[in-house]
Amino acid sequence: MSQDKPGQFPYTRGIYEDMYKKRLWTMRQYAGFTSAEESNTRYKYLLKNGVMGLSVAFDLPTQVGYDSDHAMSLGEVGKVGVPISSLGNMETLFHKIPLDQVSTSMTINATAPILLALYIATAEKQGVGADKLRGTVQNDILKEYVARGTYIYPPLKSMRLVTDVFEFCSSHVPQWNTISISGYHIREAGSTAEQELAFTFANGIAYVQAAIDKGLDPNQFGARLSFFFNSHNGFLEEVAKFRAARKIWAILMKDRFGVTHDKALLCRFHVQTGGSTLTATQIDNNVVRTTIQALSAVLGGTQSLHTNSRDEALALPTDEAVKLALRTQQIIAHESGISEHPDPFGGSYVMEAMTDTLVQGARKIIKEIDNLGGAVSAIEKGWIQNEIARSAYDYQKEIDSKKQIIVGVNQYEDQDEVDPELLEINPKKVHGQIDSVKNLKSSRNNDQVAQQLDRLQTAAASNYNVMPFIIDCVKNDCTLGEIADTFRDVFGEHQSY
Repeated sequence: MSQDKPGQFPYTRGIYEDMYKKRLWTMRQYAGFTSAEESNTRYKYLLKNGVMGLSVAFDLPTQVGYDSDHAMSLGEVGKVGVPISSLGNMETLFHKIPLDQVSTSMTINATAPILLALYIATAEKQGVGADKLRGTVQNDILKEYVARGTYIYPPLKSMRLVTDVFEFCSSHVPQWNTISISGYHIREAGSTAEQELAFTFANGIAYVQAAIDKGLDPNQFGARLSFFFNSHNGFLEEVAKFRAARKIWAILMKDRFGVTHDKALLCRFHVQTGGSTLTATQIDNNVVRTTIQALSAVLGGTQSLHTNSRDEALALPTDEAVKLALRTQQIIAHESGISEHPDPFGGSYVMEAMTDTLVQGARKIIKEIDNLGGAVSAIEKGWIQNEIARSAYDYQKEIDSKKQIIVGVNQYEDQDEVDPELLEINPKKVHGQIDSVKNLKSSRNNDQVAQQLDRLQTAAASNYNVMPFIIDCVKNDCTLGEIADTFRDVFGEHQSY
């Protein structure tokens, strides 16, 4: 049985003594639409309805470093999030949203330094200094190679960009979480709960070591690390997973890296309910799934939570669907009474046994990864990818054989189901975004742009921190795609075999 109390090392029962009794988790709703204008409208709608922090979804071209007018972007502009190619786009995205009052999370990895630079420049235009900004940039490139695929550069070059963000923010954006080390997408790709923990923390070890090698102090930058986990099916296992996560990370930071600063030992994390568990049939059932998963996250002690909308297996969510997803969190917070009891399952035989099993299993996998030379080496050898693929295959076999029942999919099907009303993408907004990028490139001072990109290229080819150069670029009308291409010229592109 766990003998520690909430707020005590190794924080199995929570990182704070009183947890939600004093302060609720941050309620976020991940959102991004066909245009910056539409996304801005959704953010204001969410804030009006009680969201505590914004969470930005970017479209695929933005994630992989292409402007909206690039040939590679054709058919993908604004499909899965907001397109951001320029400082003007970013200013529109946050128009009349005070960035010194709102915490913003950005799910962006390969182009994370560029989006952070755009955010800093946008805040500056609002009169808000970088030292006042609060939020998180995901900036977790390693999981892209194994689970999500939105990488650009080779792993070691990408790690350089990650640690440049660490270094820059430590002195210029001190309240910013410089990375959200993500198990979410690893779980979405088909891993088990145990693998989600192990692969996430193996990546975390790689980031911490890379930052130490750069000369940074883990007692300082460690306090700004954060994590992002999935809340999947398996209610009790998920609660146990979150408890295990805190214990594993605290012990890793203390024993492996000699961390003594309490805040640098804490596994602070955001949770999103399981997107891959949503079904395209009987979508109202997704409300029930999401509620159970949200309860797991809260009982497990999350610091921040996004609840998926019922229609997300089919389209970007409607206003009504996203409001219901937010209300789900608010009902748990204000009507369930759960917030009055930190780690209410602590001491349960089942919960403690499941937590210990996950801790031991994850540590065993981490040791295997260490023996392979660490996370980067294990990724380059394809070992982690193969382990996830094997687990995903096993899970799908259970569904196909009906050993695992998915209500409305392989059992209790409804042949008379009526198609729901869905949000549709406005093609005029897509064309407007593409035209705006073309107009910017034809009307700006292109000699100045070329000069800034040359300076960035020189910095990238040297050991300079690239963040100040990226900020200068975005302030002088360089686009996201041009900055990403500059890095492509210096670093090359990663090829998956």
